[in-house]
Amino acid sequence: MDYLQALILAVIEGLTEFLPVSSTGHMVIASSFMGIGDDDFVKLFEVAIQLGAILAVVVLYWKKFFDFSKWQFYIKLIIAVIPALFFGFLLNDFIDNTLGNPLFIAVVLLIGGFVLLFIDKFFKAQTIESENDITNMNAFKIGCFQVLAVVFPGLSRSAATIIGGMQQKLTRHAAAEFSFFLAVPTMCAATGYKLIKGYHLLNTENVKLLLFGNIIAFIVAIIAIKSFIGFLSKHGFRIFGWYRIIIGVVLIALYYSGVEMNVL
Repeated sequence: MDYLQALILAVIEGLTEFLPVSSTGHMVIASSFMGIGDDDFVKLFEVAIQLGAILAVVVLYWKKFFDFSKWQFYIKLIIAVIPALFFGFLLNDFIDNTLGNPLFIAVVLLIGGFVLLFIDKFFKAQTIESENDITNMNAFKIGCFQVLAVVFPGLSRSAATIIGGMQQKLTRHAAAEFSFFLAVPTMCAATGYKLIKGYHLLNTENVKLLLFGNIIAFIVAIIAIKSFIGFLSKHGFRIFGWYRIIIGVVLIALYYSGVEMNVL
């Protein structure tokens, strides 16, 4: 992996981590087309640079994360993250195998796109407008939706948790924000686990690439988060649904037309 490839992956991560289009799916597809998808460090890089995107959430919502008087906020995040941690650890080998299969990810992108086309019609009369009104049970159920994204790469952690939030009567705005908050413990745990497993890959040059990728992902994610909240509140999910369908169809067509992707 060189710095140009690291830049491309980091920009993709920053743009897509908080959009319901699957950042992991996009990075796996991109690395596959660049011919680096089967490299162990690249797989580590794709997870580890999520820290940069997550840091963007902490910076933008620093008042929320560092208001220790509202301890219930942290309890809700802990409760919500438990299902993903449990199943992520239990199904780690299965997840690693599916991450190496762009065709699987393309199919999940396509199916998820059709879901997003109609999601605004499924959930109406949303009543919860703030995380202060989210109960511990609401948080746990949203966390269970997040498990779907852990088990099926390409589904999108953001999409799963936002849909889970709306199913629990959160408004689109409230569901998106709680999805951002929940990403912090979830991705910190995933990154930490991946770094421990891949510690032997962290030579000086690779550490520099990780630092570079995290900085780029952080900058791009700040822009993406600010744009996404306003867009989602006004326009809903349909455009993201069509985007996923188009990308999924194109990737499946490329596969069956014989175009080589490095890890297929």
